This record gives sequence, C-alpha cells and structure tokens, in this order.
Amino acid sequence: MAKYDKSDIERRMQGAVESLKGDLAGLRTGRANTSLLDPVQVEVYGAMMPLNQVATVSAPEPRMLSVQVWDKSNVNAVEKGIAHANLGLNPMQDGQTLRIPMPDLTEERRKELAKVAGTYSENAKIAIRNVRRDGMEALKEDEKKKEISEDDRKRGEDEVQKLTDKYVAEAESAAQAKEKEILTQ
Repeated sequence: MAKYDKSDIERRMQGAVESLKGDLAGLRTGRANTSLLDPVQVEVYGAMMPLNQVATVSAPEPRMLSVQVWDKSNVNAVEKGIAHANLGLNPMQDGQTLRIPMPDLTEERRKELAKVAGTYSENAKIAIRNVRRDGMEALKEDEKKKEISEDDRKRGEDEVQKLTDKYVAEAESAAQAKEKEILTQ
C-alpha cells in the first residue's frame, strides 16, 4: 500500500492556508468585522462556550459591532467574556444588546498587528513545509518498498514542490493583504 497521497498533501496544505486566513480575520484593523469576536469564549450555564453560540454578532456601522445576546441572563457573562478576550474592546450594555465601538488604532498598535500577521503567515508556511516533508518521506518510503519507480518518485516530488510553492505564495499574499489593510487605515 503506497503511503504517498497527493490529495491528502493538498488538503493539509489548503488547511494551513485556511487556518491562516481565519487567524488573519481575527486581527483588528479599525474597521468593525464580526470575525473579530470569533475567539471570544463566554462562561454560561456552567461551561465555556464560543460567543456565537449564545449571541448574534453584527456590524451595523463601519466602526461599531453589535452583539445581540439571546438569553437576558447571559448579558453580563458575554460582556465579561469580551472584556477578558484582550482585544482592546470596551462593550457597552444596551438592554440585551452590547454595543462595541471600534477604537482608533495607534501607529504603534498598527505596527504590532502587522508583525502578528507576519508571525501567523510564518507559522502557516512552516506547517506547509512540514506537510511537504511528510510527502517527500512518503515518496521515498514507497520507492524503497518498490511500490513506485525512481521516476515516479521524482515526479511525485515535483508535484509536492509545486503544491508547496502554490500554498506558500497563497499564505504570503493573504498576510501581505492583511498587513496593508492594517497599516493603511
């Protein structure tokens, strides 16, 4: 049974890029973005739950988020969860709704966020290269077991390298776009 599986390699590389895009979406740019609150956990009903399981998040204005809490008894817990998420946001209660104004980003904070975007990108590229290494090792193992020829191994290595280049470029462009968005607000 051959160990090398091109579709698995591609799926794992694509997963690293998708994960990066999710991480980048959570970075604040000064514009209200509902995905900013995705990492927020709220303690309700004796357990920690993601915010999106206890409330609806929307962006009614470019510089304001609105969190509509479904159960009135959870409003304070949701407010506390947002405040403790270290996002630099200050929710204000308005009945069952929390209004969260987006503060302006300082130049220093923008540079910090751009560095974080770069770090996320680097981590994604490392993950992609690790998948490449796994693919190359699987090809060598398949050749050693005489399941594929040397030519097949070389073709496979070329495929893996092309996939690696494609997904590393995708990760870089996603991070560069986010850095530009952060720095040009």
